[in-house]
Amino acid sequence: MLEGSTPTSTAETRGVGRVPRSASVSSVTEALYHKPGWFTAHVFNPLVGAINGLGISLAGSQTLAVRGRKSGEMRTNPVNPFELDGRTYLLAPRGTTQWVRNLRAADGEGELRRGRKVRRFHADEVPDSEKLPLLRLYMDKWAWEVKGFLGIDADAPDEELQRIAPDHPAFVLSFDHQN
Repeated sequence: MLEGSTPTSTAETRGVGRVPRSASVSSVTEALYHKPGWFTAHVFNPLVGAINGLGISLAGSQTLAVRGRKSGEMRTNPVNPFELDGRTYLLAPRGTTQWVRNLRAADGEGELRRGRKVRRFHADEVPDSEKLPLLRLYMDKWAWEVKGFLGIDADAPDEELQRIAPDHPAFVLSFDHQN
């Protein structure tokens, strides 16, 4: 989502190692991660976060708050939550980002914020086999912003979306109605 520019080097696309589903324990690959560039990390994301803090959404953006897996402190990042069939989802177009790693480590507990409105949620990861409609909708809404990270065009065939699905974590959110 609002995490920035296309990586400038192969090193910027690397993340934490993982074992692919079809690989043996001895062959480890690295999870896809398009690290935000300096401008995105230091100017664009803070600006979008400040705008969200005022209660204004930029193209549907909200601020995700998740407890850091190392620091234990709340970490925030602008994201594009979206609705499909009455459910709210988050998708990581940059791959296994820091917010994805933190959300997994926090057992799916987080918050979506816009202005003074805070919605606590529990997130469950969506299996790769169920991501096709999520990726299609995400591309329909935000291809102008994220196609460089996804590596496909908005009109890509379903086969291409299914091919990239394992590299882009997605979560379905269940909200705490006591907020």
